[in-house]
Amino acid sequence: MQRLLDILLAGTAIVVLSPVLIPVVIALRFTGEGEIFYLQKRIGYGGRAFGVFKFATMLKDSPNMNTGTITVRGDPRVLPLGRFLRKTKINELPQLANILIGDMSLVGPRPQTERCFEAFPERSKMEVVKVRPGLSGIGSIVFRGEEDMIHESNDPECFYDQVIMPYKGLLEEWYVANRSLENYLKCIFVTVWVVIFPRSSLVWSAFKGLPRPPSELVRFVNYPG
Repeated sequence: MQRLLDILLAGTAIVVLSPVLIPVVIALRFTGEGEIFYLQKRIGYGGRAFGVFKFATMLKDSPNMNTGTITVRGDPRVLPLGRFLRKTKINELPQLANILIGDMSLVGPRPQTERCFEAFPERSKMEVVKVRPGLSGIGSIVFRGEEDMIHESNDPECFYDQVIMPYKGLLEEWYVANRSLENYLKCIFVTVWVVIFPRSSLVWSAFKGLPRPPSELVRFVNYPG
């Protein structure tokens, strides 16, 4: 059922969003470095690597500069138009093609680069690869302001590895253990909701029993407790 919904909803989204996608393609072609799409290797279902499609928002050599695949707020590698695309999450929309291909689902653990995947605790690594990775999911919703969290740390990479990824792993584990058609549909709704209302804490009331965030993250994730 979920795979059928993935195909139906992703195909519909491409048609409905085409008035947005086409102007973005044209704008990217004539700005920045002239690149439109960026194919990045991520870890997916069964631990297999696949190429995830994104709109190009950063300098082409970004993975070999500064913090590598970790992006912070105000990152100088991000192109001017890229800042808008990343803030609105429009840069992720080409992954609708990944969903149609079957590499991804609309909802699931967010696919990670190999470097970021290795930052997960071992238990989380084993759990997240049991399902298709998602365009959105619990981890994506809670960590929608991840760049700001990292930016405020004195040691971004250490904070990412020791605080963000262990907790993100717990969230992704929760989804894998509690996946259902109801949570799939709720994730889609809450994703749209928080794009419109970024300061919303709806995720905490919509999904009961989510792991409590560590003290270092409470103020960033709109936790009501």
